[in-house]
Amino acid sequence: MGNILDDVEIARLLGGAPRLSLDQIINHPRLPQAHRTYLDRFLDVYGGDPFLVRLLIESGRFLVYHLIVVLEAAADPERRETWPTVGLLKEKMAIFGLASGRHIDHLIGRLRAVGLIDLRPAERDRRVRILSAGEKLRAHDRDWLFAHYTPLAMLYPHHDYSPIMRRDPEFQKLHRSACIPFIPLGAKMLALVPETLLFFNHAAGVMVIAALLRAALDAPDHPHAAVPYADIGDRFSVSRTHVRQMLVAAEEAGLVKLHARGGRQVEILPRLWASNMKGMAGGMYVHDIVYVAALRAAKEQTEAGFGAAHEERVGLVANRHA
Repeated sequence: MGNILDDVEIARLLGGAPRLSLDQIINHPRLPQAHRTYLDRFLDVYGGDPFLVRLLIESGRFLVYHLIVVLEAAADPERRETWPTVGLLKEKMAIFGLASGRHIDHLIGRLRAVGLIDLRPAERDRRVRILSAGEKLRAHDRDWLFAHYTPLAMLYPHHDYSPIMRRDPEFQKLHRSACIPFIPLGAKMLALVPETLLFFNHAAGVMVIAALLRAALDAPDHPHAAVPYADIGDRFSVSRTHVRQMLVAAEEAGLVKLHARGGRQVEILPRLWASNMKGMAGGMYVHDIVYVAALRAAKEQTEAGFGAAHEERVGLVANRHA
């Protein structure tokens, strides 16, 4: 993938060198097993809720929800520039270059209409409106984090990702707040896997390809399996025509080969296998960096709390002796 961010810059943001390198992850001997498990967990996040698939699995919609959760977690009431306003959301979305301002307004309206986010006046300035995630969206985000940290927990159990794996809401807030300086890193990582963007820019596209990849892994002639897609649209509440059009575009891009009458059997080509694995590995790299940053924030918070408690005890003792 090359240097997605200068090593010095990552070390500056993280406060030290990352504990995992991208090469270490890509060359891990158990990465294929982690890939299989990741696909299972990812499909679990959305498999039982077609509504969330249609609502959130598309590039602009996903990033709106994701960034609202991040910006809300990182907001400081004393620092107006950190308040999660629509303007700040649009500023961060521009880094990814995936949605216009008008489109973002539409996506916010849609998420508000179904009760996943709220837009309310700020307590410190009623003229300013603040975005916030509802509990259903936060719970979904904890499930999403669980799925994306599963391969890291599988390959590197000694790093102890247990706060994410037990879906701890307090650690979720620390983690999401720690994401802020690494947003450009995530954008660069996404741009390095354009094959993923082809599916990401179609409604339910990421879920469709994840389901096909997972089915092909279990096929007897994997990795050259040709698996049916007839039921994929029904599974994720999108039309078969939509699925077929997306797969035709993927075939033209050299990612799949369509077989059988009407192209109803899909063969995953080596380029798509490689890009999907590479995308997962890149995600693991970024996730571990953010996790280390969140651990550091948790430690600082604990030490600050201990220091405040110590000062309070000293003050009480001084008062008794006064």
